Amino acid sequence: MGPDRNTHLRNAAIVLVLAAAVWKLPGGGTAASVISNVLGIIFAGGIVFFGFRMYMEHRSTLFLLEDKTRALLYGCGVLLAFAFIATRKLWDLGGAGVLLWLAIIGAAAYGLVTVYRTSREY
Repeated sequence: MGPDRNTHLRNAAIVLVLAAAVWKLPGGGTAASVISNVLGIIFAGGIVFFGFRMYMEHRSTLFLLEDKTRALLYGCGVLLAFAFIATRKLWDLGGAGVLLWLAIIGAAAYGLVTVYRTSREY
């Protein structure tokens, strides 16, 4: 059987106590920012590692693509990276920034679908 209800309540209480400590203790906001930044760096490293693994596992398939198609694929990757890096700045601009962000994501997605469809043609 799985964990009982008391275990879930205990874990929720621990999380609430830690959140209250970060909120009320002096320097808690700074500690929360540091932890958030460290987790963000670990997450970004995981994404880079995943991309590297995918490249290494599929590089022979990538080399079989035409040069234009491969350039489109890499360009879409750069567009996605730019969009994710600039998310906060673009969203802070208001409606125009959000539309620009959505246009960048949409263009990259369209390019990736185009590369996929081209790779499946004979």
